[in-house]
Amino acid sequence: MEEYIVEMRHITKRFPGIIANDDVSIGIRKGEVFALLGENGAGKSTLMSMLFGMYTPDLGEIYVKGEKVEFRSSNDATARNIGMVHQHFKLVDNYTIAENIVLGVEPMTRRLGIFPSVDMKRANREIAQLSKEYGLEVNPTELIQDVQVSVRQRVEILKMLYRKAEIMIFDEPTAVLTPSEIDFLLRIIDGLRKAGKTIILITHKIEEIKQIADRCAILCRGRLVDILDVQTASVQEMANMMVGREVSLTRVKSEPHFGKNVLEVQNLTVLNEHRFPVVKNVSFSIRSGEIFAIAGVSGNGQTQIADAVAGLEVASEGAILLNGKQITHDSIRSRAQAGISYIPEDRQSTGLVLDFALSDNLALRQYPKKPYSDHGILNFGRIRENAVTLIDRYDIRSGQGPKTIVRSMSGGNMQKVIVAREIEEHSDLIIFVQPTRGMDIGAIENIHRYILDERDRGAAILLISLELGEVMDLADTIGVIFSGEMLKIAPAREMTRYEVGRYMMGVKEA
Repeated sequence: MEEYIVEMRHITKRFPGIIANDDVSIGIRKGEVFALLGENGAGKSTLMSMLFGMYTPDLGEIYVKGEKVEFRSSNDATARNIGMVHQHFKLVDNYTIAENIVLGVEPMTRRLGIFPSVDMKRANREIAQLSKEYGLEVNPTELIQDVQVSVRQRVEILKMLYRKAEIMIFDEPTAVLTPSEIDFLLRIIDGLRKAGKTIILITHKIEEIKQIADRCAILCRGRLVDILDVQTASVQEMANMMVGREVSLTRVKSEPHFGKNVLEVQNLTVLNEHRFPVVKNVSFSIRSGEIFAIAGVSGNGQTQIADAVAGLEVASEGAILLNGKQITHDSIRSRAQAGISYIPEDRQSTGLVLDFALSDNLALRQYPKKPYSDHGILNFGRIRENAVTLIDRYDIRSGQGPKTIVRSMSGGNMQKVIVAREIEEHSDLIIFVQPTRGMDIGAIENIHRYILDERDRGAAILLISLELGEVMDLADTIGVIFSGEMLKIAPAREMTRYEVGRYMMGVKEA
């Protein structure tokens, strides 16, 4: 029998209304990168949460280094040299990097030989040395609240390394990273493998699995479909198994039929909290039946443009017109009522009320109107009926249907909630900001279809995406932004990926 460093046999885990894992058995070899691939809500994170001691299996057994284990907490898993980087980082914002890393296992000293205290000088020294050793260099004394997302992820990895983790679980590690940050992280994972670590990678991004993983277990609706050798399996084969149907990897887009101008942005300038311009004198327009995509490296002002159009940011200069009407100083609600739908970048803080039920979140745009309310009295029956319809139409996976508290759902299914709610308004202008971030290949295919359907219906679409492939696949017109300035606007058919990439790096025409 093959020796595995981790073996999970016949694991079953149930939650109210759903079987998250159904008789799943996997074995992981020492020193390999083992990927868990599946749709949002397929049971990947749940399975690994049991290996990390956060859940207890209802049925089945877990073996680590050939010995049967029963973890009651993550401390039990840590004691067995297992670490986990969660999709949503577990860090204390007002603590330093070093304080976060050593939290719970602090190096101690005694003042005056009597009084115990945390030896932060030693901690800072050890963290600096450890981060340099693994190519994860950080400043141990910086506060977490002052560092970028990619640095926070390094801190989570260093937390595992500081605790001597040999088995390292990464849950959707690239979901919030830019393309360059993703490349850096994959190099780090490869370096950890070469250092003898065993890596378990939870993801739904097949291209990353092909790049870094040795073997891949595919889960679909909680059941194990197959375990594949990554080098010999095709992308199409993996995609089909993951979704449970034939998946189209190419986008078929009809010829556009442009109408009147729906959105006009004129000389828009937006200032940040330090009164520094992050959007500088930007002008563009979007016609009905047109997808206008803004391409750019993260942090160049594209999100602020979307927020200014939707009303979340204040325009310090310039004008915004919707169907010829000035809306520059209108409230968010009045803009929504005038015909704007908005799928924001941050689904948790901006797009959803996490502690509301799924049915309530799906009705956030409609509840003030009949038949969902009458003279301020909510019609909960109609709100529930609306939720049942949209859950089915948009394939929203939820354990308790309309009653599900949104906080308990996977990130990808949270995104489906926002997309369903906003698209069902059939607005004149729909703004999509990072619409497929953290989504699996099947959900991406569906969201792209929704975007194209709305465009063919005659909606004006503002698409902001860091995925250049997504921009090139969907856009009719591309605007490229750099350092808050729109460097180029041209029909998508007239621009190559190379040209768009050059403008994204700030290279202007001679």
